[in-house]
Amino acid sequence: MLNKLKNYFLKKNPIIFVDCEEKFDAAIQEISTKQTIAIDTEFDWRNTYFPKLSLIQISTNKKIFLIDCLKINSLHKLRSIFEDKDIMKVFHAVRSDVTVLSNSANLKVLNCFDIQIAEKCLSDSDLKSYSKIVFKYLKLRLDKSETNSNWLRRPFTKNQINYAADDVRYLINIYFLQKKILGKKTNLHDVVLEESKIQANKGNEKLYKARLKRKKMSQFEKKIFMWREKIAEEQNTPISYVFKDNKLKDLSNYLKSKNIKMLAKILGDNFLVERLIKEVK
Repeated sequence: MLNKLKNYFLKKNPIIFVDCEEKFDAAIQEISTKQTIAIDTEFDWRNTYFPKLSLIQISTNKKIFLIDCLKINSLHKLRSIFEDKDIMKVFHAVRSDVTVLSNSANLKVLNCFDIQIAEKCLSDSDLKSYSKIVFKYLKLRLDKSETNSNWLRRPFTKNQINYAADDVRYLINIYFLQKKILGKKTNLHDVVLEESKIQANKGNEKLYKARLKRKKMSQFEKKIFMWREKIAEEQNTPISYVFKDNKLKDLSNYLKSKNIKMLAKILGDNFLVERLIKEVK
């Protein structure tokens, strides 16, 4: 039965490149009628506070839509789809993609299924990469040569387009295969849905919340930590550009003693030193 399912869903759906408002509206209209879709993102997050969203890939059972986020004025029309509880959204590593969608385009995601979480539950193993899961279920080897590609460059190469499409091409296939297996195990499907929801909710949070939860800090250090988040967000630069994590305790001590010289040495900017002294009490 699983082989029949695999053969039924395993087909090369056409790629629709969405790079204008007219195509975007048509894509929204079609996608919104589906009960199950798959989602992935391509982005750059090396030199900014917020991720730079380049591409949203959405697969249905018929087509693959590659939405060029640099060409579409506003992505808000996707909200009705992403927040629709009657549409199942399939991801691999949902938290990562939802973090990007939420913090770059203010798009929240509800009702999702993470094939990586499902595979962990089914095989009782560590989290597996997308390519390993695809090979396990479909016996296909994916070309991952564009993993570190420059997704902000235009036009896209043929390899980039194929890579982006493949990242969603098999998600729905695997979802149905996993769902069938999960259905044979008591409550395991519900466990996957709940954990997928938890991870999506974490992705929907502000960026600083996850970092804040990972650190043990005094209340004064927490104030400096949040000040760094504010500065990095204002300048849209990585938090490490303001100061590195291992300097937090030193900054706390130097700020308490008003050691301007050492504060300037760490921050490298007298204006930031003035702001820190003024804004963190």
